[in-house]
Amino acid sequence: MIEKATFAGGCFWCMVKPFVEWDGIHKVTSGYMGGHIENPTYEDVKKGTSGHLEVVEIEYDAAIFSYEQLLDIYWMQIDPTDAYGQFHDRGASYATAIFTYTEEQKHIAIASKEKLAKSGRFDKPIVTIIRDAQHFYPAEDYHQDYYKKEPQHYKQDRTISGRDTFIEQHWKK
Repeated sequence: MIEKATFAGGCFWCMVKPFVEWDGIHKVTSGYMGGHIENPTYEDVKKGTSGHLEVVEIEYDAAIFSYEQLLDIYWMQIDPTDAYGQFHDRGASYATAIFTYTEEQKHIAIASKEKLAKSGRFDKPIVTIIRDAQHFYPAEDYHQDYYKKEPQHYKQDRTISGRDTFIEQHWKK
């Protein structure tokens, strides 16, 4: 059965590749969720006034790849202690969030967040919010699979952002 999961983790370019490489993941789409305007554009969201966050919507086969596994990957892509953006991308549209589609997803996400908070991995509170999913708006075509379309720029952006250094320091121990 194909299910959906939607995560905000800062720049959506950097949130696609970690998920697409697994069996059971059917599609990862960059887009926008959580705001108050319909059909937002990248420029609308980037301004930070639309209420939308940059997100990835993941379509997955829950019989092959569990929601818990998706959350494990998600946490390892972000700084869950930063409420004001991610790495060099600052502002409300780059905040972290888990958007849940069902009560089961919500319970699993809450338990996962609590487990991370108790792990002692971070010395600051886990501030990633858990919200009910809203309408998903796919981002413009040039944002889709950006890591494939512009591999050098993608790699350079990840390096400059500090995301890879953070992941190395906090998750590769």
